[in-house]
Amino acid sequence: MTFICVGLSHKEAPIAVREQLAVPEEQVAERVRKFRKLPGVREALLVSTCNRVEVFAVADGRGAGEDILGELGPVAAPHAVCRFDEEAARHLFRVAASLESMVVGEAQILGQVKEAAAQAHQAGAMGAEINRLLATAVRSAKRVRTETEIARGAVSLSSVAVRLAHKLLGSLEGRSVLLLGAGEMAQLAARELRSEGAMEILVANRNPARAEELAREIEGVPVSLAELPTLLERADVAICSTGAAHFVVTRELMHRALKARRYRPIFLVDLTLPRNVEPSANELENVYVYDLDDLERVAAQNRDLRASQVEKAEQIVEEELRAFLAQARERKAMPVLARLRVHAEGVARQEAEKTLAALGGLDEKQQKSVRAMASAIVNKLLHRPTARLREEAGQGPLGEAAAELFGLDDEPGGPQPVPMPVPDPAPDPAPAPLPEPDPEPASAVLPMTRNG
Repeated sequence: MTFICVGLSHKEAPIAVREQLAVPEEQVAERVRKFRKLPGVREALLVSTCNRVEVFAVADGRGAGEDILGELGPVAAPHAVCRFDEEAARHLFRVAASLESMVVGEAQILGQVKEAAAQAHQAGAMGAEINRLLATAVRSAKRVRTETEIARGAVSLSSVAVRLAHKLLGSLEGRSVLLLGAGEMAQLAARELRSEGAMEILVANRNPARAEELAREIEGVPVSLAELPTLLERADVAICSTGAAHFVVTRELMHRALKARRYRPIFLVDLTLPRNVEPSANELENVYVYDLDDLERVAAQNRDLRASQVEKAEQIVEEELRAFLAQARERKAMPVLARLRVHAEGVARQEAEKTLAALGGLDEKQQKSVRAMASAIVNKLLHRPTARLREEAGQGPLGEAAAELFGLDDEPGGPQPVPMPVPDPAPDPAPAPLPEPDPEPASAVLPMTRNG
C-alpha cells in the first residue's frame, strides 16, 4: 500500500486559486466520500482551510495520485504537489505541528486536522492506516507545542492587521470598526483594535441573534447587514469574515460610500476564502484592501525571529516520524516473521520431543532443560534474520526468500502463524471528533478560522 498526499497551500497557489478549490464545511463529507471511491483508494482524509486544500489517502499504488488530482479539478493541476509514502507522512506531521502554516506556530490548524478526521470517520472514508498515522501526528504536534516556544510571541494575522491599520490611519483613538461576519479571527482583531482605542465596534451578521451575542462578547453594537452601504460610510476599519461565496463589499458599493465619506481613508481586512471584498476596490482612492496573501507577506518578515524554535520543532517532528516509520516497517514484517517463528518453534518442539522419547528416564527438570535448550537455539538462530526482515518490512527479496527457503507457503497442515503483539505509536482514534487542542497562553498565535 502507498500513502499519498495531493493538494496545494498558500505556498504553491495564490488566493485566487485557493478560493476556487476551497470546500465548504457542509460539503467536506461528500467530497471525501468521492475521493474514497476512486479506483485503488482504500482510505481518504480531506483537509480544507483558508490556506490549504489537501487530500491524504492510502491506496494500492501511486497511480491513485493522478485520479485524486483529477478529482480536485483542472484549476489545481498547475499548482498541486503530489507526495508519496515518507514525504506524504512527513507533510501531515508538519501540517499538524503548524510548521506549514501561514503563521508558523498558530494553534488552530491542529483542531482543523482533527475536525477533518472526524468528518472522514463519519463519511466512512477513514481506516486503520490513516488513524494510526494521524494519532502519531497529533502526538508530535502536542510535543512541539509543549517542548518548544514556537508560538510564544509569534506574529498573528490579527496583530499584522492592527499594525497595518496604525500605519495607514495613524492613531486608532476614536475610530469606528465594522465587523462583517462572526469569524474568530475577526473577533480577535476587533478586540485588539478596541484595546488600541477604537471608539465603537459595529457587528453585522446574517443571523441577527448571533450579531447581538457577538456584540455583547466584544462590547460592540449589533447592526443589520441591510445597512451595509451606510455602515461603510461610517467605518474607518472593516474586518470581513462572512461565509458568503460571493463579494459582499463590491467596488461599486465602495465607490458610492466614498462620496458620502468625502474620501476619508478606509482600511478593509478580508480574512475569508472565497474573498468577501472585490479586489478591484483597492484601486479606489483612499481605499486599502488587504487579503490573506497580503497579510502573510507582512507576517513573513518576522519569522526569522523564531528560527531556533522552528528548528527544534522540526527535530521533534522528524523524531516522531522516524519512530512511526520503524513501527510501520515492523508491522509489515509481522506476517513473514510470525510464520517463520511458528515454523522454527514447531520443528524445535517436534525434535525435542523425539529426543526426550529416545532418551527416556529423564525427570521433569531435565525434560524442561532439553525443551529450553531447543527454544534457545531457535531464538539465537532467528535473531539476525528477524532483525533483517524487520528492516526490510518483511517484503521484497528477503521476505520472499525466507518464505521460499523455509517452505512457509507449502505447509497447509502445519502450525498456523499466531498474531504477535506490535506496539502501536498510539491507540487509533475513535470514530468521533478528536479532543480540541490544549488552550494556548495569552501571548500565543491568534488562530485562523476556515473563513479567515
